[in-house]
Amino acid sequence: MTRKEAREAVFSLLFETDFRKDATPEEVFDGAIELRELETDEYVKSAYFGAVERMPFADELIEKYSRGWKIARIAPVSRATMRLAVYEMYFRDDVPDNVAVNEAIELIKKYDDAEKARPFVNGILNSILRAKK
Repeated sequence: MTRKEAREAVFSLLFETDFRKDATPEEVFDGAIELRELETDEYVKSAYFGAVERMPFADELIEKYSRGWKIARIAPVSRATMRLAVYEMYFRDDVPDNVAVNEAIELIKKYDDAEKARPFVNGILNSILRAKK
């Protein structure tokens, strides 16, 4: 599994977690492996559970730099993508910050056809990145 494929798997798990409020992250993860035959590796497992654990941190940053948008109003694809990117920027030493942002934009291009989604996500993540430095 390539890192790009692994990142896409984590994105799909975070997206699903957003909709399955009745399920624990472990149930979402195990169900995806069993029902969707999700291929996993160490990155998928650690990034998914790490991103879920640090979701309040990511959501706070996303809200801060989205200029008045509450996290609940942001489209689920954008929300999951940004949560993963923030997790990678702040908690993964093996992912350069600019790679986290670029890969988030690639996910948006693939999964969200809304015209304004890409610049919206790009603007927020670049603001977070500038503030981090």
